[in-house]
Amino acid sequence: MADEKDRERGFLEESARSKFEETAVESAPPVSTIKPPRPHYAGHRERLRQRFRENGGDALADYELLELLLFRSVPRADTKPLAKALLARFGSFAEVLGAPERLLMEVPGCGPSIAADLKIVASAAQRMARSTIKGREVLGSWSKVVEYCTAAMAYEDREQFRILFLDKKNGLIADEVQQVGTVDHTPVYPREIVRRALELSASAIILVHNHPSGDPTPSRADISMTKTIVDVAKGLGITVHDHIIIGKSGHTSFKGLDLI
Repeated sequence: MADEKDRERGFLEESARSKFEETAVESAPPVSTIKPPRPHYAGHRERLRQRFRENGGDALADYELLELLLFRSVPRADTKPLAKALLARFGSFAEVLGAPERLLMEVPGCGPSIAADLKIVASAAQRMARSTIKGREVLGSWSKVVEYCTAAMAYEDREQFRILFLDKKNGLIADEVQQVGTVDHTPVYPREIVRRALELSASAIILVHNHPSGDPTPSRADISMTKTIVDVAKGLGITVHDHIIIGKSGHTSFKGLDLI
C-alpha cells in the first residue's frame, strides 16, 4: 500500500514538473533574430580597399594608406586613430616605416606585433628598391641608387656607413653596411674598406652614409675622411665614384660638389 502511494506521489510530481516546464517554454520571450549592427569601420575598410583597387595608392592620403597596412595587423578595430597618431609622432609615411620598433611601440595602441609588421613592410620596400639597381650599370641608374639609399638609411636614428661595391662594368656586386655609430658619428677605417673591396674583386665603390639630424650637408670630418679613402683606394686601383650623404630633407653628392 505504501509502495503504491509512493508511486502515485511520484507520478503527480513528474506531471506537475512537466507542465511547469512546458508553460515556461511557451511563456519565454522569443530569441531575437536581429543581428547586431556592423561596426562603423567595417564599411569604411571596404570603401578604402575599393578606392585603392580603382585608383591606386596615389589617390589615398598618407593616413589612409597606413590604415590599409594596419588592417592586417588589427583585424577588428578602427585603425584610423592609430594611423593618424603614428603620422603625428613621426611626421610622414616614410618616417613611420623607417622608425625603430622601440619608438613605434611608444605610440599608444602600437604593440610589438604591429611594430614588427610595419618593419616587415619597410624591409620589403627596401628589398624592392635594391632589386632595381642590382645587376645593372649603377652609374646609369643614379636616381634609383639614391632612392634605394634613402629608403634604407634616411630614417635611421644612428649613423650608418654603407658601401656599394661595383665591378668593372659598374654593376653592383655587393651592398654592405660597414659601420653603425651614434647619432652624429660613425667610425670609418679606410684600409678596412679597401681590403673588403679587394676581397670582392671590386673595381670601384660608392660611399654612402646618413645624417640622422636630417641635414645632408657634409662636415669637415666627412670631407677629410673621404679624401683619405680616395687616396688609399687609388693606390690599389680602386675608384671611388662618389660619397653620398642621405638625410630626411634630401641628399648630397660629393662628386656634385666637386669634392671628389
